[in-house]
Amino acid sequence: MTIISSPENKLHLYRQQFPALANKVYFNYGGQGPMAQATMDAITQAQAYIQQLGPFGNAVSQWVGQQIKATKAAIASELKVQPETITLTENVTVGCNIAIWGLDWHPGDRLLISDCEHHGIVAVTQEISRRYGVEVTTFPLLATLNHGDPVAVLQQYLHPNTRLVVLSHILWNTGQVLPLDKIVKVCRDSGCFLLVDAAQSVGLLPLNLTELGVDFYAFTGHKWLCGPAGVGGLYVRPEVRESLQPTFIGWRGIITNSQGQPANKYPDGQCYEVATSNYPLYAGLKEAIAIQQQWGTAEERYQQICRHSEYLWQKLTQLPHIRLLQTSPPESGLVCFQLPHNHPQSHLELVKFLEQQGLFTRTIAHPNCVRACVHYFTIASEIDQLVEGIRQWLTMSS
Repeated sequence: MTIISSPENKLHLYRQQFPALANKVYFNYGGQGPMAQATMDAITQAQAYIQQLGPFGNAVSQWVGQQIKATKAAIASELKVQPETITLTENVTVGCNIAIWGLDWHPGDRLLISDCEHHGIVAVTQEISRRYGVEVTTFPLLATLNHGDPVAVLQQYLHPNTRLVVLSHILWNTGQVLPLDKIVKVCRDSGCFLLVDAAQSVGLLPLNLTELGVDFYAFTGHKWLCGPAGVGGLYVRPEVRESLQPTFIGWRGIITNSQGQPANKYPDGQCYEVATSNYPLYAGLKEAIAIQQQWGTAEERYQQICRHSEYLWQKLTQLPHIRLLQTSPPESGLVCFQLPHNHPQSHLELVKFLEQQGLFTRTIAHPNCVRACVHYFTIASEIDQLVEGIRQWLTMSS
């Protein structure tokens, strides 16, 4: 008897690669994705190999160089860019810091940021303002979630002195996907740079940054790519690289002369890299990307995420007194909702209650809500469990 593998059987086999999924129902991919066993093994094996070779010596240096090159190539294949445009960083925040601090700021310059950005990035802009006399303006993006044109709102707040616009591709607090192609054009026409916080978009959206033309795109590997925490990157459009100078400088970013002294910086993304990193994590991220690509193309993965997102959204609309932030199914994997009376403590109590049942979600402070994230390998029964858990909590708290 021949057993034909169904898509559902294939999915269950695929999910077995992720040990974290064996004992919980996970909806926190936007915070941190679970790693596959092969990803963890790649990190361990790389660490052991470094110790076997060195840990310091010519052989190790050559091997590390090969790993860096291979990791950048893997990232570049996801973003549809050339590997030399990639700088390896620890996370999104480091990438954003490289871009923000690397510009030549002057008093009177303006920096424009949306009202939906992560507080870690907001804090960077505040310090830029304090040190250099830069005026930071916040434009109201949250109000465009269901009605209005985010591009038109952005245009209203641009000023002749605006040097940089900072915003997210997918808003971490609502799940809204911004029309980045149109925003790129508006910023280009106005003569300002555009820095994108890509924490929620890399590994979720199909991307072609070369065609998109964005200036700076900071991302991480530990969320939707399900890679290890501690490694991410920054894409810098080649045409604007000379406008972005390194703020921190170390041996990895410079070329030395015959006397071993600094002679020049690297002419590619390496110029923003500083010094020694946790190199085994690079092997982990490379493996994580390979696992994602084994499932299907970026477009296929994204379409599956949207199908799951719509299913969850529709199920939540059937619960009494639940308010979905988006009035139509999200175009991302982030589904945000509010409880009756919209009280922060109620949201926290729900999240704690769900976690006790093995259902992992999180709260968001602004707008005050609960966020659940679905991936392409989420299964319908998990979504049903989450909705039932919310229903139970509503019954208990009524």
